[in-house]
Amino acid sequence: MKMAAPTACKAASLGCNNKPAFPELDFRSGARVEELNKLIQEFTKHDQREYDDQRALEIHTAKDFIFSMLGMVQKLDQKLPVANEYLLLSGGVREGVVDLDLDELNVYARGTDYDMDFTLLVPALKLHDRNQPVTLDMRHSALCHSWLSLRLFDEGTISKWKDCCTIVDHINGATNYFFSPTKVADWFYDSISVVLSEIQKKPQRGMPKVEKVEKNGTIISIILGVGSSRMLYDIVPVVSFKGWPAVAQSWLMENHFWDGKITEEEVISGFYLVPACSYKGKKDNEWRLSFARSEVQLKKCISSSLMQAYQACKAIIIKLLSRPKAISPYHLRSMMLWACDRLPANYLAQEDYAAHFLLGLIDDLQHCLVNKMCPNYFIPQCNMLEHLSEETVMLHARKLSSVRSDPAEHLRTAIEHVKAANRLTLELQRRGSTTSIPSPQSDGGDPNQPDDRLAKKLQQLVTENPGKSISVFINPDDVTRPHFRIDDKFF
Repeated sequence: MKMAAPTACKAASLGCNNKPAFPELDFRSGARVEELNKLIQEFTKHDQREYDDQRALEIHTAKDFIFSMLGMVQKLDQKLPVANEYLLLSGGVREGVVDLDLDELNVYARGTDYDMDFTLLVPALKLHDRNQPVTLDMRHSALCHSWLSLRLFDEGTISKWKDCCTIVDHINGATNYFFSPTKVADWFYDSISVVLSEIQKKPQRGMPKVEKVEKNGTIISIILGVGSSRMLYDIVPVVSFKGWPAVAQSWLMENHFWDGKITEEEVISGFYLVPACSYKGKKDNEWRLSFARSEVQLKKCISSSLMQAYQACKAIIIKLLSRPKAISPYHLRSMMLWACDRLPANYLAQEDYAAHFLLGLIDDLQHCLVNKMCPNYFIPQCNMLEHLSEETVMLHARKLSSVRSDPAEHLRTAIEHVKAANRLTLELQRRGSTTSIPSPQSDGGDPNQPDDRLAKKLQQLVTENPGKSISVFINPDDVTRPHFRIDDKFF
């Protein structure tokens, strides 16, 4: 019995509970895992900015302006559905919130061009009355893509949208109208330009300043100035479906990490066609399947430590792998979802494993590049890297190898970039107006006294739902009463 104590002490010196006495190290780089965790936490702190009441009110004012503008677009020629459902995503198209890999995107930088960015999916057409799997015309397209015939719609819809279609005449004399993503985007940009021109002829007190309106391929980018904030909205015309595409039906038969956490009905409530074609597809006809609505639900099942690692990894690679264009943040998100299916849930739930997850995501990305293989999460038979050349994948794999050799240094660089963007934003705020900007719906009272209740409510929504996606239900005939759904909460 007397020997027990020394033995215990010796065990303590070697590390109890299987924990080594020396710091845990990353085998490849020699970096201390504890240091990597701290750097990821620091990055998260600077990347997820806290919004005060005034900033929350400015976000609300910009959102109101965008939705009012879309209501006016609908009234121009009645093309858009009268009662529409938009999906508002936190983060712009360049942040990979949707699978839109467009060559024509202009480069905007947070801090220099904008302070916050959003993506708004606006249905031009809706097919919401189907209970069976949706079958699309994929005969002319690559996997994950489709043409859309207006034969699925009524004569009134065909008549409205004929000018935004390509026409194919068949031998039997029948005419088929295919909804064209490029023509729809042209119509949308022209309509928005007309509406903004009308709005700016009669400026109202507190109305956002339209600093930039640009067409980037098939999306419309608008930067609004509200008070001391600049907000980038990437507006994407889409086709909205309820239900699930037949091409992704087999995916539902597999086991997934979200099983038992959310219902299948939540995951397969709907999907979109977004205006992006494959690398060999016909730009005027081909749309890409998007599962953004499902991804909003799946995000609820991903641990905060894995999400922190994903955001840090995205910040590292988004500039490093930007030229030649090959990898987008959406590829990284797909790899994260596959990792969630592959790895035990209790492992991914570990709060102090962010460093392990970051290193694993880098390894996964390098593996995908070397093997030129990144399956789409919802349609695994679609390889999203198939089109890349051997030269391009090896160049990016070598770049990633340098990150893997010194992840701490690349994290420090990412932290400095986000801190610099925040400093620039603060500096521009100091130079700008120091008075509060009232919402267009405010009663015109003292501009220095915004509605505290509204501001506090908005601040609560923003701070309690970082990175979450918001569905907005709005009637263009009554733009004063939007209804929010953040995941499964209504406001």
